[in-house]
Amino acid sequence: MTAVAPLHRTLEQELQALLRGASLECLVCGEFVLHAGGMVTCPECNSSLRGELGGGQAQLQFDSQAG
Repeated sequence: MTAVAPLHRTLEQELQALLRGASLECLVCGEFVLHAGGMVTCPECNSSLRGELGGGQAQLQFDSQAG
């Protein structure tokens, strides 16, 4: 028999998929996101995600406002 693969993904995996363009769904509201200039933004809830390179490892910055 083969091993059962987990169906859930961690938040870090979801963020990396979003930055790679493999996912098009906003993590906050579930709407489609826009990819432009290394920035991922959601037109519905105005959350944004930016990948920053530095120190040999990608750093993530996630901004969101309530309301």
